Amino acid sequence: MSNQTVSPGALLAGRYRIAELLAEIDGARVWRAVDEVLSRAVVVDVLPVGDPRTNLLFDAARRAAAANDPRFLRVLDCDMHDGVTYCVREWAGGRTLERMLGSGPLTGQQAGWLAREVSEALENLHRTGFAHGAISPATVVVTDAGAIKVVGVATEAALRSSGAGSPEEDVHSLGELLFASLTGRWPGPAPAWGLQPAPVEHGRLLSPRQVRAGVPRSLDDISDRLLGDPPRHHAPPITSAAGLSAALSGVVGSSHEPPNQMDETVQVARQNGSIDDATQVVPQAPPPALDPHSAYNSEPNGYRQPQQAYEPATDTRPVRRQPSSSNGNGRRRDEPKRKGSWGGRILILLAILALLSVVAMAQFLLKGAMNNDQDSGDGGTKSSAPPQTSTTPSATTGGKATIAGAKDFDPPPGNGEEHRKDVPNTYDGKPDTTWKTQSYKNKPNLGGIKEGVGIIYDLGAKTSVSSVAVALQGDDTSLEVLIPKGDTTKSPTSIDGWDSVATQEDQPEGTVTLKPTAPAETRYVLVWLTKLPKVSDGYQGIISEVTIQK
Repeated sequence: MSNQTVSPGALLAGRYRIAELLAEIDGARVWRAVDEVLSRAVVVDVLPVGDPRTNLLFDAARRAAAANDPRFLRVLDCDMHDGVTYCVREWAGGRTLERMLGSGPLTGQQAGWLAREVSEALENLHRTGFAHGAISPATVVVTDAGAIKVVGVATEAALRSSGAGSPEEDVHSLGELLFASLTGRWPGPAPAWGLQPAPVEHGRLLSPRQVRAGVPRSLDDISDRLLGDPPRHHAPPITSAAGLSAALSGVVGSSHEPPNQMDETVQVARQNGSIDDATQVVPQAPPPALDPHSAYNSEPNGYRQPQQAYEPATDTRPVRRQPSSSNGNGRRRDEPKRKGSWGGRILILLAILALLSVVAMAQFLLKGAMNNDQDSGDGGTKSSAPPQTSTTPSATTGGKATIAGAKDFDPPPGNGEEHRKDVPNTYDGKPDTTWKTQSYKNKPNLGGIKEGVGIIYDLGAKTSVSSVAVALQGDDTSLEVLIPKGDTTKSPTSIDGWDSVATQEDQPEGTVTLKPTAPAETRYVLVWLTKLPKVSDGYQGIISEVTIQK
């Protein structure tokens, strides 16, 4: 029997019924099979007759037997039959990290949890004196049960003829895996595992937070201690799996539950005082779910081709009912009070009307007093006061358009979120409330990692826009006003769907007014920042107020 004659339907060694080809690695073939003795699915690695890796595979199988952590897929059998070398290991239906990252980076909580699970398994393996030798996004699987499984302990390295590896190399590879999970980019000079290379500056790899806004600072530090040469801020490097699992446990907790059910883990981590912004990132599109209950077909050890994208599972935990109780008046505490009589309502209404009348009269008198103060006293001629610098946009004669709502806009390669909860501060009429971008390192053009970031304003209906006044904080801000291409009643989700109608560069602090060359008829207006002012820890854009004129 040769490698070529091992085909679907063949019975290998009188026990393993070959089902389908999963992968081919440098001439070695990986098959899904059925162990007819124990009636269970297995994976079989097959080397052709005379392959020089035969002894390497046998030796790797013996070393893999020392990996007794349940997160490693066990080697069940390794032998020769009719000159063919085969190695049988456990089957685990699931999805590889490589496939998952094809849908985008993970959240900080997901990435930290996954890396911690792998580092704990490697910690147990390294105590035996052996290493995995081939940790990568292709050898880490999230199973159908939501657990982590690591494929190919020692045997994967033997098939790839890459050597046995060392614990230090395993930890460095896990650092690459964590970086890729956080950013969706590969920390190397060339594309790998379906990911584009991460950016570098002056020959040094940028940290995850510099590549993707919103990465938790704690995980950013851990990643830099794994891959930084040397780590920033004189931090000690992490060179052992034990050190890495301890550092990650301090951030995401120690629960083995997958992140879609991370209530316990987050609670533990908060009790430890270790949660920073790890659970506060809210991407515009959901990251790849680690919950296995999805519309995906199972990937046998990660070898199945990717299917249609899946949705995260809906939380279906029951809501606890509160026990009923009485307040002593024959009515439950949670029962609404009976409404008052009509007479009481009328009195309240009259009081409100009286209060409104007083406020209106006060405004009238105050306005009259201000107008009198502006008279010069020489025949009623008004004095021309010098213009004042203000952080609040001034109104124009066209009339102010009503802003019905707004949302932050951070399209790919951004993570979809830029301080979303602070967006209403830019149109609340209060110059002391602001919206800020994330802080970007090294370069004012958002670290050189994306074109810009901004806010989309919804005017509620198609409106003629003559100007947009933006109150900025900090010097040297460059910004644009954009409206949707084509149908201006729809808000595009990518920057390619917008047209620039006005641009101002290197603006000082204060209010800048951007005027389209012709009034723009649109429902949506995007204020887009392309260059940010310098702040203490990098570059950050700050907007206090936006006024849109008809």
